[in-house]
This record gives sequence, structure tokens and C-alpha cells, in this order.
Amino acid sequence: MPRVSILLTCYNHLAYLPTCWQSIADQTYRDFEVIALDDGSTDGTREWLSDREGEAKIVFNEANLGTYGTLNRGLELATGELIAILNDDDVWLPTKLERQIALLDRFPRVGLVHTDGYFIDGPGNRIEGSPLGFEFPRTETGDVFLDLVYQNKIIASAALVRRECFEELGGFDDSYFGSGDWQMWLRIAERWEIGYVAEPLTLYRVHGENASHKLERIWRDDQRLREWLVPRLSAATAHDPARLSRAKAHNWACLGTVRKLNGDPKGARAAFSASLREQPGRVKSALRWAATFLPRSAFRRLR
Repeated sequence: MPRVSILLTCYNHLAYLPTCWQSIADQTYRDFEVIALDDGSTDGTREWLSDREGEAKIVFNEANLGTYGTLNRGLELATGELIAILNDDDVWLPTKLERQIALLDRFPRVGLVHTDGYFIDGPGNRIEGSPLGFEFPRTETGDVFLDLVYQNKIIASAALVRRECFEELGGFDDSYFGSGDWQMWLRIAERWEIGYVAEPLTLYRVHGENASHKLERIWRDDQRLREWLVPRLSAATAHDPARLSRAKAHNWACLGTVRKLNGDPKGARAAFSASLREQPGRVKSALRWAATFLPRSAFRRLR
């Protein structure tokens, strides 16, 4: 039985898949299985994978399940004690798994470990800055639950997770479009520490079809996730009170923003008011409350 199960999610990225596949083959850590999961590609990906039947378990979804339904199917088939995720347009550097496993072996309370990395373009050239509106996510090793409230600080292709996390918590919520990994990381961070390898070992490819570009669906996802977080933050009493209060105020403010963007100005005002009750000095929340009376297009320009 391999120690690591690599869930390779594939969907219409044949141009990038050979490079991704080679980055698995180049790993210095070798005790792994590959489960390649195609979610209905029509660009030749299925034929390419079929030619590699002996190198991996190849799974073709009969119907399009989406990212998280596909990952859950992979979890059902995985036999390893550790689960790695790799999207077919991303790339690992050779020591990625080796460094992560070394950290997990040192820290038994760590349930998930991720790595530093950087963005690349379609041809594979490094992109500096924040091409998707955020820097490559980083954390410290330890309790980062409240840090994850501010933004998703873990790239899916950078994550290696103990199987027991999924066994205890269940799989990904497949009703999300693009934030199901963020929600999963929050669930894990509630109960386990998060590990971080401060080496650039994961390359995230930026191109025109990244899910992060589909803003309307992401806003709906964000509203669901922010509303899901409200009771969890209320129950997170073990954290430093000042940090917890700031995280609650931030979450309410983000909820107000996405409620307005999703066409609910009244709900947005309620959320901004809750943010101000938590942290009365949040001038930005007060200004955003007033801005909910503006048209959505004008409000969006304030972001």
C-alpha cells in the first residue's frame, strides 16, 4: 500500500497536462500512487490518459461532477495514509512531497501541510506580484484557523493532507463552485495544526480559464462560506479574544460586501452593522454600510 495517494484532477488542460505529469514522475519521494480523475474533458485529455493506463489509476467521470465531487471520488479510491492534490495545469518541483512528509513526520498534530510557491503563465514563465489579485498564499506552522478567515491561504495543489482528516470530517462540500477547498481547510484547521514548508515547491499556472476569474459564482460561494463561518467563529472561544474579535468583524464585513454584490443590500447592511458592533472603530465597515445604498456597479468600484 503506498503512503501517498496523488489525486490528479483533469479537465480540458491537455496543453499543460504532460508537464504536470512529468512533475509527478520527477518527485524524489517515490512511495505514491497516482489517481488521475478526468471530469469530462473534450480536448484529447481522455485519450492521453488512456495511453498511461499502466502508470496510474485512470478514472473517467460519466457526468461532470465539478472539482469537489471529482476530488471526493478520488478520496473513495485512495489507499494512501496521505492525500496530495494536483490540478492538471499546475506543477510540483521535485522535492515537494519529500519536504512535506518530513514535516508531517516531525509534527503529529499537523493535519495538513502546504508549501510556498509562485505563479506561472501558460508557457511556464514565472509571474511576479498578484496576477489573480492575491499573492501566493503563505502561513506559519501552527494554529492558523483565524488566519484562514481573512482569505484562503492554501493553494489546493500545494496541500498534503492526512487521510484521517477526511475520515473524521468527511470530504469536500461539492455544492461549492470554487471555495470548497477553502472551506475544507477551515474545517481541518479547527481541529488540527497546519504545516508550512517555506520553499517555493508548487507552481500555480495562471491562464484565462482559472476558476478565480468567474467572479459572479465566486461571490455566491463567498457568501455561503462567510455565513457558514459565523456560528463557527462564535464557538471559537479558545482563541485569543482580541484576535477572535478582529476575525469576526472581518468576516461580517466580507459578508456585507458579498451580500451587496449578490443583490441583497438590506442583508449587507445587517452584516456591516454586526461588524461595527464587534469592532466599533472599523471606519471601512461604516463607509461600506453607507455605500450599500449605491448601485451595485458603483459599490463594486469601491472594493
